[in-house]
Amino acid sequence: MSPLLPAQWESWIRPGSRVFVGGGSACPRALMRSMCASASRLRGIELVHGLIAGECPWLAPGLSDTFTVNLLFSEAGGPAGDIDRTPCFASEVPGLFLEGFLPLDVAVVQVSPPDAHGYCSLGTGVDLASSACRAARTVIAQVNPLLPRTHGASFIHRDIIHACIEATESLPEFESADNDAASTTIGKYVAHLIPDAATLHIGFGSIIDAILAALGGHKDLGIHTEILTDGFLPLLESGVINNRAKTLHAGKSVAAACIGSKRIYDFVNDNPHVEFHPTEYVNSPSVISRNDRMASINSADSVDLSGQVTAEGAGRGFIGSIGGHADFYRGTSMSKGGVPIIALRSVTRDGKRSRISPALPPGSGVATSRGHVHYIVTEYGVATLRGRSIRERALELIQVAHPDFRDDLLQDAVENGWIPSYQRAAPRPVGDLGEIEVRRLELKQEPFILRPLHASDMRRLQEFFYSHTHETIQMRYGYAVSRMTRERAYDLVNVNQSRDLALGIFEVQGPRQIIHAVGRYYLDADGRGAEVAFVVRETRRRFGMGSVLMDALIAVARNRGLRFIWGRVRRDNLPMLALFKRFGGQPFASPETAVTEVDVRIPLDDAERGEASSSGDAPAFRSARQRRTAKRKR
Repeated sequence: MSPLLPAQWESWIRPGSRVFVGGGSACPRALMRSMCASASRLRGIELVHGLIAGECPWLAPGLSDTFTVNLLFSEAGGPAGDIDRTPCFASEVPGLFLEGFLPLDVAVVQVSPPDAHGYCSLGTGVDLASSACRAARTVIAQVNPLLPRTHGASFIHRDIIHACIEATESLPEFESADNDAASTTIGKYVAHLIPDAATLHIGFGSIIDAILAALGGHKDLGIHTEILTDGFLPLLESGVINNRAKTLHAGKSVAAACIGSKRIYDFVNDNPHVEFHPTEYVNSPSVISRNDRMASINSADSVDLSGQVTAEGAGRGFIGSIGGHADFYRGTSMSKGGVPIIALRSVTRDGKRSRISPALPPGSGVATSRGHVHYIVTEYGVATLRGRSIRERALELIQVAHPDFRDDLLQDAVENGWIPSYQRAAPRPVGDLGEIEVRRLELKQEPFILRPLHASDMRRLQEFFYSHTHETIQMRYGYAVSRMTRERAYDLVNVNQSRDLALGIFEVQGPRQIIHAVGRYYLDADGRGAEVAFVVRETRRRFGMGSVLMDALIAVARNRGLRFIWGRVRRDNLPMLALFKRFGGQPFASPETAVTEVDVRIPLDDAERGEASSSGDAPAFRSARQRRTAKRKR
């Protein structure tokens, strides 16, 4: 390992050479500044690198005659300038070096000082640097005592380094961005999909930090990720991430690179519980799939209504690249219990463009095909696409699009024949179920979720209906119904949730959801009360589903200012009568019919209760029933 003098650059880098530059936070900046200072003596140099954290002095004006850049992968906000891009899966980039598709003359990297055995560490930038050092005929290194010495497959021997400089430099630091409301909500929806004991791959950016922040209540998580960031630290320090349940590299956090603040650099320094491995290993789909319960979360630029995802930019411009997006999505899809997720805001930052569109703009590159996509998450919920038809996919994605764009998306889908013409209204958010419109339940030690019915639940509702016995249909509808058409099912799932309400309790089997109970209310004309109705699958009765639905309906009704809910129940439907009575229902049996009408007063707070008492709200409550009774007589 010989000292490199500035005058020697032209002896190491011949005209027309291809030079690899170590990336991320481990970019050898002192070396690159020295190389740029010698640019007048170099000719026709192609610089090849991936994501660079911070400045890129070789892109400065006046150096384009000496240096051209071939970017192998980057994130949004990567280096700007006159650069080439080579589309490639991150896992296959090392093969471009080692198999001679992009033969390297020189590799310029940053390393830690050698240990007693002569081994230097590639520190926080093992990703592509490891294969580049093996493929290049010449390796030039910046030896930096402040570069963290990392464990795993991060070591190269001093004997393969041909020339070096010693330069002590702090690594560039990047603080996490503050999470906005949309990112925070996306994080909570994503956290809802990730099981305990999952192994995490999470990308880079504010949405990603919000997702990590939402995982504080999970248990026994692990890490197998491309880039380790500060967002992981609270989970590592609290023990939420302990890697105990991992089926590959148990007890170890695995990454290819690290970018963040001094806190994360100090954490990985000489930490035997964190291993860094080359990109061809970390990003290999076959390796990723060996992690059971792999959960991979990637961001994206746009999604079309069939589920195609682009991460490189909309149209012919590029803001990112393929990178590890497809590697981790495919590997996670093959993992036992894997959960591959695309998370993105519903609109661009300026609010002018919907990120969910009828079709991707011409020239857009598809990072994840419609056949691979399982889940798309925005601040408006989760679209489950695996195993869904084009009609169901379009409806799922419209459901999570920004409300300002849903009507246009629906119209386009109808005009293209993707959605039947009877789909007349775009779905609207409920807005009264808390921060996110899905809630986990455990009933008789079985897991379920509670959420609003969506237009894409049409087929699920048909299956639910055809599971009923004749007796259930008679009890629920009051008359025999033998058929649930698609149009009728559509009417039942596509209610105006901002006025009326339709909730379901679902069993979740991976991306499959099965309806076990439905509760709904329809607002009265005077806006003071609402008629409610329930139906529960026979095999899930006595699970308390009716009580859960009643409690949720009452909570929304109270939030919307309703004073009571009411229902018509057959006199022989004793379980349903008991449900109403459990919530304080007051039955009123008409001698003219076999139906009992039951009213449930909405509980009021102390201030409202005093107002109700002084204003005679109880007579108004009774008069509502009298008006309904009079209307039926007319």
